[in-house]
Amino acid sequence: MTGSDGRDDVRGARVGLVDVRRIEYAVAELRARDYRYGGGACSETIEARLPAAVDLLSGTMRDAVLTRLCTAVADLYNLAGWTSFDEDRPEAALEAFARALELAVEAGNDDLQANIHYRVGRLRLHYGAVDAAVTEFSRGREAALLAHCKLALSILSANQAWACAKKADVAGALSCLHRARAEFAAAEGTEPSPWAAFFGPTDLAAMIGTVHGELAQVVDVRHGRDGIQALTDAIAGYGPDMTRSRSLTVIWLATVHALDGDLDVAGEVGRDAIEVAAALRSPRTRQRLRTLTAAARRYSGDSRAREIVDRVDDLSR
Repeated sequence: MTGSDGRDDVRGARVGLVDVRRIEYAVAELRARDYRYGGGACSETIEARLPAAVDLLSGTMRDAVLTRLCTAVADLYNLAGWTSFDEDRPEAALEAFARALELAVEAGNDDLQANIHYRVGRLRLHYGAVDAAVTEFSRGREAALLAHCKLALSILSANQAWACAKKADVAGALSCLHRARAEFAAAEGTEPSPWAAFFGPTDLAAMIGTVHGELAQVVDVRHGRDGIQALTDAIAGYGPDMTRSRSLTVIWLATVHALDGDLDVAGEVGRDAIEVAAALRSPRTRQRLRTLTAAARRYSGDSRAREIVDRVDDLSR
C-alpha cells in the first residue's frame, strides 16, 4: 500500500534484519562519500533516505531487530547532522543530531550516544561556542564510560583538549591529549563501531597537531612547532578516502608555519590546502581557511603573506 506522499505504507508490516542491513550498508557508503568528497556530495541522498528508514520503525519486528533498527536509523540521522554541519547548516544539523540521540537512547546504545555528543560538540566548537562544546564532550564521556568504549573516550579526550586550547588552557589541553593517547592505546585490538572507525593513528596525530596549532594561535606561536611532526605524519597517513580530513590537516600545517613567520613553507603548503578545499563540497573546510588568513595577516607587509590571503579570498568569491 502506498501513501499520499508516494512512500510505501509499512505500518504493521514485518521488518527483519535484511531491512536493517540495507540501512547500515547505505550509511557506510554515504559516510565514505562524505569523508572523500564532503557533505554536499551526499546530504540530499541522506535526506531522501530518511523518511523510508523512519517508516520501518512503525513495522512489526522482534525486540532484537527493533534495537538494531533504532541504532541504524539513529546513525543515519547522525550522518545527516554531520553532513548538514559540513554544509554550514547548523540548525538542520542540530535537529538531526537531536533525533539521532533520541533513537540512540531508545536503542540503549551508549557508544552511539557518545559519538553524537562528540559531533554536536564539534559543531559548537566550530561556531565558537566553546563552553557548550565542553558540555557536549563531557556528556559524551559519560556515555562512553557506560559503554566501556576506550576509543570513544579517546575521541572525546582529544576534542576536550582542543576546547581547552581554544580557552588558552595549556595545562588542560596537554593533560587531555595525554589521556587521549592512553585511551587510544587501551583501545587497540578492539573492533571499532562504524561511526568511530575513522579515528585511527592518523586522526589521533591530526588532533595532536590541531591542539598545538590552536595553542599557537591563542597562547604562543612556539606551541605550533610542537605539532608540526604530528600534522606532517597525519597528512602522510590520510589516503584519498579521507580527503576532507587531509585538507583540514594541511590547513593547520600551513597555519602553524605562517604563525611562525615561515612564509615560504606556509605558501607552499597553503596552495595545496586551498586547491583541495576548492575541490571539496564542504563549506566548513573553506571556512577553516580563515585560520590561515588570520595567521598570514600578522605579516601584512610581506608579499608572501599577501599572496596567501589573496588566494583564500579568491576561493571565497
